[in-house]
Amino acid sequence: MTKSQKKKWVAIQPDQQALLRELPGVDYLLNLVTRQAFADNIPHAVVVKAIRGVIESRRQQILASSPTSGYDRISDSQMIASVKQSIHQAMTPNLRRTINATGIVVHTNLGRSLLASEVIDHLVTIASRYSNLEYDLVAGRRGSRYSSVEELICEISGAEAALVVNNNAGAVLLSLETLARDKQVIVSRGELVEIGGSFRVPDVMAKSGGILKEIGTTNRTHLSDYANAIGPQTGLLLKVHTSNYSVVGFTAEVSLRELVDLGAAHQLPVMEDLGSGTFIDFSKYGLLKEPTVQDSVNAGTDVITFSGDKLLGGPQAGIIVGKKKIIDAIKSNPITRALRIDKLTLTALEGTLRLYRDEQRAIRLIPTLRMIMLPLAEIRKRAQGLADRLKQIGGARLHIQLLKRASKTGGGALPLMELPSLCIGLQVDGQSPNTLEKMMRTNDPPIIGRIEDDMFVMDPRTIQKDEYPTIETAFENRIMKA
Repeated sequence: MTKSQKKKWVAIQPDQQALLRELPGVDYLLNLVTRQAFADNIPHAVVVKAIRGVIESRRQQILASSPTSGYDRISDSQMIASVKQSIHQAMTPNLRRTINATGIVVHTNLGRSLLASEVIDHLVTIASRYSNLEYDLVAGRRGSRYSSVEELICEISGAEAALVVNNNAGAVLLSLETLARDKQVIVSRGELVEIGGSFRVPDVMAKSGGILKEIGTTNRTHLSDYANAIGPQTGLLLKVHTSNYSVVGFTAEVSLRELVDLGAAHQLPVMEDLGSGTFIDFSKYGLLKEPTVQDSVNAGTDVITFSGDKLLGGPQAGIIVGKKKIIDAIKSNPITRALRIDKLTLTALEGTLRLYRDEQRAIRLIPTLRMIMLPLAEIRKRAQGLADRLKQIGGARLHIQLLKRASKTGGGALPLMELPSLCIGLQVDGQSPNTLEKMMRTNDPPIIGRIEDDMFVMDPRTIQKDEYPTIETAFENRIMKA
């Protein structure tokens, strides 16, 4: 026994030692728990771990109690109840559905884009059965797993060729490694973006083997900056769309078409990282203009990368489109295999892409697009309906306000676009906003809102139609009965 252990043991008071001796053993509790109905069909290892955890928790509580404060002895039934709760937590999946009441459509922390119901139906079929993932049914021999989506991507975007990898960071890394290893990559200083998780364009470029050549300033870059930087070691001109922030005021940037013309004059490929990426021109629907993949293809860009799970509304994926010669070179890169997508991602992406063949159908069926374009009149109707029902439940204790607020697209896209919304602000006598937020967050399923102006706020834009009864039940059982 070390000195520190001796010191710790000496610090235990006599009354604490007596309580510690009264703690039940694992075998004793195991015998009691296995007689309970809740333990039926629970793996033995899970039960034992829960029992040991409860005993240790009680032990720490005893040690933390002071001689003057006392410590209540606990009964077997209380120990069993604690074990039951621990088992429930252990058997509950870590990845759970939540109700997004934040108003952030593409919420990175809450799983980003929701898949269309049609896509999910086909996903279940493919996940539970064998499929022709890499089998050509026409030729009767091995085929490519990407054939099911490449043609669709090219059809929608107008590109000559396409490839899909696991995410857009992977798409950027793979493209840079293929086109510019040990070569200079010229990029505007104002486009050296950082995305979620502290991943930065310079860091990705360093891993690819490309040599960063910064030009211009944070707010102004001119075509002459690119032209003057081109030299014998230049391998690529890179443009990065600042999809998660915007520089305003005294600014200047080079258009993609100008950069493509400059690249052609010097026989240098031009790459654009669109970040989020979209097939829909939002400006047609009264929203801010976001460069589309089709715009980049039409500008003659050699290679374009973008995400599949943000504004596109599909699964997490990195999509690479561009000139066939360049895409073929990227496909041949051995790193491609390390970044390839699985059959579930492939199935979800194909299903989502098929919806884009009819733009209006895509807007109607793809949840991300539907929520972004949800009319304010419909949001008002939903907000008023939920407020009326909650008022009936809450009575005089409940105070509700309808608040004019702005929803966000989220997902590192359209930073300047605010979507007008009407939110529900809740206050309950005797409960703080933080208490309300925690009660809703710990509901099953969790309901995630936000706190503003000393109120718990929910935005109907991101609440799905079938989730309103769940919110009402949670409010009645967890808040009004607290």
